[in-house]
Amino acid sequence: MELYDDIRKRYEEKCSKRLSINMERGWPSKEQLELSMPMLGMVTENTDLCREDDYRGYGGTAGIAPMKELFAQMLHTKAENIYIGGTMSTSIMYDIVNKAWLFGLKGHEPWGKQEKVKFICPSPGYEKHFKICTTFGIEMIPVPMDENGPDMEKVTELAAADKAIKGMWCVPLYSNPTGAVYSDEVVRMLASMETASEDFTLFWDNAYCVHHITEDQPEILDIISECELAGRPDRVFEFASTSKITFPGGGVACCASSIGNIEWLTKNSLLQLKTGDKINQYRHVLFLKDLAGVQKHMKKHGELIAEKFKAVDEVMKSELAGYGVTGLAEWKIPGGGYFIHVKLLPGMAKRVYGLCRDCGVNITPAGSTFPYGVDPEDRYIRLAPTYLTVEELRMAMEVFCISIKLAYQESIR
Repeated sequence: MELYDDIRKRYEEKCSKRLSINMERGWPSKEQLELSMPMLGMVTENTDLCREDDYRGYGGTAGIAPMKELFAQMLHTKAENIYIGGTMSTSIMYDIVNKAWLFGLKGHEPWGKQEKVKFICPSPGYEKHFKICTTFGIEMIPVPMDENGPDMEKVTELAAADKAIKGMWCVPLYSNPTGAVYSDEVVRMLASMETASEDFTLFWDNAYCVHHITEDQPEILDIISECELAGRPDRVFEFASTSKITFPGGGVACCASSIGNIEWLTKNSLLQLKTGDKINQYRHVLFLKDLAGVQKHMKKHGELIAEKFKAVDEVMKSELAGYGVTGLAEWKIPGGGYFIHVKLLPGMAKRVYGLCRDCGVNITPAGSTFPYGVDPEDRYIRLAPTYLTVEELRMAMEVFCISIKLAYQESIR
């Protein structure tokens, strides 16, 4: 085992290199973005844009038919259940919470008129979900996660007992950041469970629905069908986008739900827009074509990301596996998605984050994957390796691992 003085010397040597490496966000790399460059030439002045309506003109606020069909194939639902809006699914999530706050969900009182509104937040989770809650003053109730999804004993107990609980955030496939995949049992329970609030809603962020890395590609149950079978068709809004399929700066986002919810969303969006970017939607259709085309395209993405995940795993095993401290760092390489979740000894995450930052490596801030930015055990770190080159990533991971060992040595001095 390397002792404090040895680790400190290695840390200072890394710091002397004046690194400036950012692996805080889960962004596609430049190589990934290059994969979609041919899409930009799919629409020219000679392209027929007068389809079911004129894609150049107004109208079609909920999206063009072929783009709805493409998203329906990706989400294993029906085109009539799809609403297309903007370029980022997070924007639609925010918009639906805002509409529920101002107008109320279909057939219900506005959330803004309630004495208190609460959301169940599986944790660790996606910080943007938590920031939406913070914006509206929604109280967040964390529930733990395991490899099969949220703790359903806790979820069902909470939802059944408190009518102020109006929603729950879910990332069902390759969950951000843990990589968890919701089991069939969890999906069915979420669709059918009793809730004290009549307008309890699942915000089903299926961001990584086609973002596989390995040949073993799990499929989750279609939450819309499960809610219908359970007699609760309006319980869920499901979200997806092409931000990490084509371009974050020129993608297409969608929401899937019951026909009634889609009508409610479309009606309450009419004052916001008279049309969407139908030409960009059609460009995506021409480029991706269908589910098979999406899968072929995403296999190329998966190969690039797999190389990054492998580099993280190799450096961490080399630096930490033989260090001789049980539980110093635990991690699992997921089969898809964008993140690697690291579990440290309690009380170490903030210090490791600070050591990395001071050495020129920015990682996701400790605590940010928990409601209110507070990790009660101060032990979880999210790594976002996709944007960096493999060379940059290896340098960053060496700093990360050295920081873990240095933080541990400091704690036992």
